[in-house]
Amino acid sequence: MIITQTPLRISLAGGGTDFPDFFEKHGGCVVSTAIDKYVYCIAKERFDDKIYVNWTKKEIVESVDQIEHELVREAMRKVGVQKGIEISFLSDIPAEGSGLGSSSSVTVGVLNALYHHVGATPTVEQLAREACEIEIGILHKPIGVQDQYIAAYGGLRCFEFGPGRAVKATSVKTTRSVLEDLDNMLMLFYTGKTRQASSILSQQKSNIGGKIEVLQQMAKQAQQVRQLIEASDIDGLGAILHQGWEAKRKLAQGVSSSELDEIYERAVKAGAVGGKISGAGGGGFFLLCVPSDKRQAVRQALANLREMPFRLERGGSRIVVNMQRY
Repeated sequence: MIITQTPLRISLAGGGTDFPDFFEKHGGCVVSTAIDKYVYCIAKERFDDKIYVNWTKKEIVESVDQIEHELVREAMRKVGVQKGIEISFLSDIPAEGSGLGSSSSVTVGVLNALYHHVGATPTVEQLAREACEIEIGILHKPIGVQDQYIAAYGGLRCFEFGPGRAVKATSVKTTRSVLEDLDNMLMLFYTGKTRQASSILSQQKSNIGGKIEVLQQMAKQAQQVRQLIEASDIDGLGAILHQGWEAKRKLAQGVSSSELDEIYERAVKAGAVGGKISGAGGGGFFLLCVPSDKRQAVRQALANLREMPFRLERGGSRIVVNMQRY
């Protein structure tokens, strides 16, 4: 039995510039961090030749081609596992629509589990690249590539994309005390709404040609966030989060709504210095930047929402149980 633990993520700046349709021509940049909320994938060899997949439904099939869970199906094809396996998932957050990159954490986690199931040890770059190949290249999902990379690499990272297809992953250089300050400054609140990101992301993808300047501005914001953190000057982070939120709202309809705007206004009046919806928008989690002396006031202002306490996660997808016999 193999169990992988793959982190979810929050994007601090640059989200949207990780679409290949944009960065292959213009270059993109994202600063994102893994958090200590996870997707767990359990892969266990079966005595018979059947394939079991346990998610929101239970699948029992004879062949890989019959698997309904498309991420599992394509990961099994990629690794070459054809039969005699049971795959199950557990998650710390709602299964989809959270805006915390859960789908890509599933893809990276199941790839990691399957490779170790066959006795291989994939690199983090391989996990990220092959997860992108599955989600974007094979399944044609209208998404970017940051989620797969941060799920595989973990930590607080700056990802520079293109021009061309190259992806450069760098750890944001900072001190333990700054990381602790970030832990104490960032807050997540669940809006109570999950949504299928595909409709917003499809629109965002089709709008890229008319939003080049906005996206270039967002890529610069990611570089600014990196510079602030590396200079231990995180007091300016909230302002850039706010600028990023204003820019993101221009990328597609449905990113925000009157209800989400009202939530943000309440948070700012209570002391938040910036924030944005995590992920595509439309629902999921609100990420807020809040000085320590204002956190309780923000909690009271958003008392109708559920806070999800979290800390930054230093690691990426990892094996937490390996009871495999080769």
